[in-house]
Amino acid sequence: MKNRLLIYFRVLTLRNTTHPLGLLGLLAFYISILLILIFLSLETLGFHQSPYMGIVTFMALPTCMVAGLGLVFLGRVLGRKGAKSDGTSPLYAFPNWDLNDHEHRRKFAVMLVTVIGLLTLTAMVSYRGVEFMESETFCGKTCHTVMQPEHVAYSNSPHSNVRCVDCHIGPGAGWFVKSKISGIRQVFAVLGNTFSRPIETPIHNLRPARETCEQCHWPEKFHGDRLMLKRHYQEDEDNTELVNLLLLKVGGGSTESGFAEGIHWHMSPDTKVEYIADEKREEIYWVRSAGADGEVTEFVKDGFEVDEAFFAEHEIRQMDCMDCHNRPTHTFEEPGYAVDKAIAGNAISVELPYIKREVMRAIQADYANREEADVAIAASLETFYAEGEWSGSEELAFAIAKAREIYLRNIFPEMGIDWGTYPNHIGHEYFPGCFRCHDDEHSSTEGATISQDCDNCHSILAWEEKEPAIMDELFP
Repeated sequence: MKNRLLIYFRVLTLRNTTHPLGLLGLLAFYISILLILIFLSLETLGFHQSPYMGIVTFMALPTCMVAGLGLVFLGRVLGRKGAKSDGTSPLYAFPNWDLNDHEHRRKFAVMLVTVIGLLTLTAMVSYRGVEFMESETFCGKTCHTVMQPEHVAYSNSPHSNVRCVDCHIGPGAGWFVKSKISGIRQVFAVLGNTFSRPIETPIHNLRPARETCEQCHWPEKFHGDRLMLKRHYQEDEDNTELVNLLLLKVGGGSTESGFAEGIHWHMSPDTKVEYIADEKREEIYWVRSAGADGEVTEFVKDGFEVDEAFFAEHEIRQMDCMDCHNRPTHTFEEPGYAVDKAIAGNAISVELPYIKREVMRAIQADYANREEADVAIAASLETFYAEGEWSGSEELAFAIAKAREIYLRNIFPEMGIDWGTYPNHIGHEYFPGCFRCHDDEHSSTEGATISQDCDNCHSILAWEEKEPAIMDELFP
């Protein structure tokens, strides 16, 4: 038994590996394997959920394991060279197995089982490593300070069940490799604390939306008209409700359907809209539109000159989903919109006098950090209602909880994110959005302009009305 264990030990230590580098490599190799097995077992049993354990298990330890093998190989090479230099026989002789010999067969069997086990473990860890790098945990929680705003917004978005990589990378190996190369630069930025605060947008190395968004969404399909009801609340004692009712011309279509109209006309396969803008894509200088009939029209922003040098210095971008839906998942709400939505959803009671005004005041105040804001927002509302009938009420408690949630979901002082940091190009209520082009200030040489006519995109059925008559007809 003792001799058999000695055989196993000599085989598993790659036979007489006495060079310091080789011994160090063996130590790193076996400790890494042991820790990988332990951490895999803990993960399988559900004992740890930390994102950093995933980095250790699927990235750091496999790297140490491979590095250990490299040191073993280097140690053997250096040992053989040292033995030859002093005229002695090589210390690290390669195995000479005769499988007809019973002892040799046992050694070979040990080596074979070990190699198969290592290959199996390597394959499993490699697969789990790739899977981990594509997980929400890796993308959103590993670099906590940097990615916390994006992860919070993602978790509260309609795409929260969609994997990050499905939008940021998409299918195929090419963009996976590109993203990981870009990720290396980002890792060094985090380690060196050189990342921008806030993260700069737009991200210029995203895969085209036609290869990601349109794997699920199909803009050319006709969606007809959509009825949109928006409720706003005034900052008076009664939190008076005002209603906007619009018929939104979503549109769509293509040659096959026989028409292309509405807002999604911009994305019709038969239409090509190109533009040149500033770095932030907030100011559009030049637009070129090519319709299904082949007619091409160029529009230039009034007072702006374009020449050959201008085109040489700027990128011509073809319009896609992201030019309007630029915050499809990582959406940061404006305070008025967020509070109106909370009141409309009964998360904040309109029975509380001046609640719209007081919540707006509390969440828009200046705070040094999120922890201070969390306490101060509650104190502000409690103080205002301290002497009234609503003091200590359930309605007030719900309003305080919702106000804190709205702030903590949208404001991140550590990353320089405040109200309005990230413009949302959908519509034009809080940011220019559609009006970046549709402003009547982009003109062609023929004198045509990109119209700002409201009826191009929607029909207004009611606007800022307290009790519009049409509501009884539509919602009896």
